[in-house]
Amino acid sequence: MGINFHSKENQLSYTTRTADRSWVETVQKLLPIKTISYAADVGCGGGIYSKALSDMGVERVIGVDFSESNLEGARENCKDYTNVSFRYGQAYETGLEGGCYQLLLERALIHHLEDLNACFKEGYRVLEKDGVYMIQDRTPEDCLLAGSETHIRGYFFECFPKLVERETKRRYTSASVIKALKDVGFKEIEEVTLWETRNVYEKKEQLLKDISERTGRSILHELDDKELASLVDHIDDALTIDLNIVEKDRWTIWKAVK
Repeated sequence: MGINFHSKENQLSYTTRTADRSWVETVQKLLPIKTISYAADVGCGGGIYSKALSDMGVERVIGVDFSESNLEGARENCKDYTNVSFRYGQAYETGLEGGCYQLLLERALIHHLEDLNACFKEGYRVLEKDGVYMIQDRTPEDCLLAGSETHIRGYFFECFPKLVERETKRRYTSASVIKALKDVGFKEIEEVTLWETRNVYEKKEQLLKDISERTGRSILHELDDKELASLVDHIDDALTIDLNIVEKDRWTIWKAVK
């Protein structure tokens, strides 16, 4: 099963949010963001974070994705941003000019890849000297925290333990990410943990609708419709609050310098 990123049905799946303030504040602490004039967002999906970088003051942002469907959604999402553009490319071969970018962002990308070194070599190639590589993804430890009124994702694995193996198999440990960065030649590697607000739902039914539509949640494409309906019921029963649900996910961010 799994999500088909090339399907028109999923074109808007990764355009429906805006980057949360928690993410913006973390990036501002990590990076001299106002001094960055040229950034690339590889694995840009629907352009949510390309747009956020522009809003934070980056003069030019180029988003790269391997899905033409995602790119169509991203262009629509950022149609009012004249300094943000998008192009087709892949993590191992972005098509970007070498040595030109001060910042390279790869958010929620590396768990889809089988060869970290190839990805990081390409990142090293496109960055200028002293350029910053920012990778954001979940480690196995991030993923498997218990479900709660804020950590909704935890319920996925409580309800369907079969997803645990699928999830942990595609996630890299922090040690393996840091080693691959060092092997490629990156320096000044920092690691931070971020509880990023994913969404705020005024009513529980909005969250349940989001889950039932698998919006922006590739792991849920591992479940068939009957299993998904069972998960929605499980979350409905588990949540004791009906209003103002603040959903958060725990992420690990690695910052490295060329």
